[in-house]
Amino acid sequence: MRRTLATRAVLGLFLANPQGTLSHAQALASLTARGLDINRVTLYRLLDRLAACGVLQRHADDGARTWRYGLADTGEGTAPRFECDACHRQFRLTEASAPTQAVASDLFRTLAGLGHQGLRVDVSIHGTCASCVPGADAGGEPLP
Repeated sequence: MRRTLATRAVLGLFLANPQGTLSHAQALASLTARGLDINRVTLYRLLDRLAACGVLQRHADDGARTWRYGLADTGEGTAPRFECDACHRQFRLTEASAPTQAVASDLFRTLAGLGHQGLRVDVSIHGTCASCVPGADAGGEPLP
């Protein structure tokens, strides 16, 4: 992947808010606000390339019917994540990593028995984080 101005600017968006996620439209608006004129199709392709090479993770935002992008997990194994539907911060639930890894292994074995090849398991729980719940104190550890 080439180190273009657009690539550096897009990575800068995610590094500035490592636990946050952005839709294509939000990324485009942020880049435009920073004075970078980038074609929307170029941005789609760039986000997809960054996801394909493992720098970003892409997941569906069912409520908005769009893709959201965030920095890829750096932790080992399969751990579920919690995503706040209000602020879109993500929290890695590392204490649930071992049980989730066991379930993922069972799923991969089942798929292999059927002749399929599983690539990854993505477990996400959606709700409202402690920071966004009215009257609650912030808590939890956001994703690095």
